[in-house]
Formats: sequence, C-alpha cells, structure tokens
Amino acid sequence: MKKAKVLVIVSMLALLVTGFASAQITGTQVMENVFNRPTGPDIQSDLTMTLTNSRGSERVRGIKQFSKEYGADEKKIMFFTSPADVKGTSFMSWTYGDGSSDDMWIYLPALRKVKRISSDSKSDYFMGSDFTYDDLGERHPSLDTHRVLREETLNGEDCYVVESVSKDSDYFYSRTISWVVKDEWFGMKKEFYDEDGELLKTLTINDYEQINGFWVIRDMEMYNEQKDHTTRMQLDNVRIGEGISDNQFTERMMARGVR
Repeated sequence: MKKAKVLVIVSMLALLVTGFASAQITGTQVMENVFNRPTGPDIQSDLTMTLTNSRGSERVRGIKQFSKEYGADEKKIMFFTSPADVKGTSFMSWTYGDGSSDDMWIYLPALRKVKRISSDSKSDYFMGSDFTYDDLGERHPSLDTHRVLREETLNGEDCYVVESVSKDSDYFYSRTISWVVKDEWFGMKKEFYDEDGELLKTLTINDYEQINGFWVIRDMEMYNEQKDHTTRMQLDNVRIGEGISDNQFTERMMARGVR
C-alpha cells in the first residue's frame, strides 16, 4: 500500500514538472514579443554616431532620424548632418510585418542618386560603422529558428538568453545570441557569430528609458571583436507621437534632405 502511494505521488510530481515545462516560453515566442513590442506611432530623434578604431581615433557623425508605424509595417529614414564629408547622405528602410524582406535605399550626394540596397549588399557595413545594412532593419522572427538557452540576470535585469539560427544557409551570421529583458521585450545584449562560428561582434545596451510609456534605447555600442573597432550610437531629443508626414519617407525627401 505504501509503495502504491509512493508511485502515485511520483506520478503526480512528474505531471506537475511536465506541466511546468510545457508552460515555459519558447525562443520563438520571446523573439516575436521583441519584434512586436510597441515603439510608439512615430519617433523623431537626434543620433550621434561615434566610430572608434583600434588606435582610439574617433570619427563623430550627426544624424537626424524619423520613424513611423503603418499597422504592422514601419518606415525609417535618417539624414547625416555632419561632418562635411558625409553631410547630405540619407538612408531609408521599410520593414514589413508579414516577414517580407526589408526595402532599403541610400542617397549619396556625390552621385546625386538614390540607390536601392540589394539583398546581396545587406551584409555590407553601413557608412564605415560596425552595423551592416541588415542590422539596421528589423529581422522578422520567422526567418530564424530560436531556442531559449537559459535565463540569467544582466545588469540587474532578468533576461531570456535566446539563440537564433537563420533558416537560410547562406545567411552571413551563423547564429546570434540575444539577452532579452523579461516582460519588457527589448534586448540588453546581442552576440553575432560569423560563418565559421567565431564571435564577430557584440552589441551592448548602455542606457534606456521609458518615454511616453514606450521603451527607448538611448545608448548602444557595437564592438567588432575581430577588427577591434567600435560604433556607439546615442539618442537625444527623442520625441514620440508628435506626428510625421508620410511624405517624409520618400526618395524625393532623401535627395532633398532634412529641413
């Protein structure tokens, strides 16, 4: 009789453990929550991009950027305002909620022409920074397989650590690992691994805050481990929900520049 009771208790514990495990969030759910996190109807901000090479030499660039949501889609545009050698350059991207590939364009004043960024060029680095064109877009979760590696605390925040591997074998990152803040659904850190599986670069979030009820990343750094080169992006004068004209996100505006 006692043996039967022990078996019943063990069976009940097994069911509880199985039920608990099945209730755990999946890697796909985590990354879907990140992708779908509300960012506000529209955002305007000033961006300072600082490039630092292995010798410690810095190049600083000023940028004005705008983004606007269109249902599940989003449009972004940025205008370089300084220094003189990049002033007038602009970049625009349209991200689609259905998983379609981002559309991207760049305008170079010297050519006086808007150029569409091809799929093959999205692995190129953007304006000498450590961000590729692909990094600047919003990668759809359906393009990768995801799994939760573990849970851990990073900088005082409880995070899911998620590994993502592209379903496309030709993708230029063999995998990425993201530290995602629980319940807030933004990344605190991300590692990028090259085609040989070696750590290529690390993205670190230095500062973030809530503005009008939306989480905004204010300061981030991308460090290229293999080149010993860093790109830091800092946001100032962030304004959310003030309204941005649809005409802002056009090739004509790219060539015209910010006013």
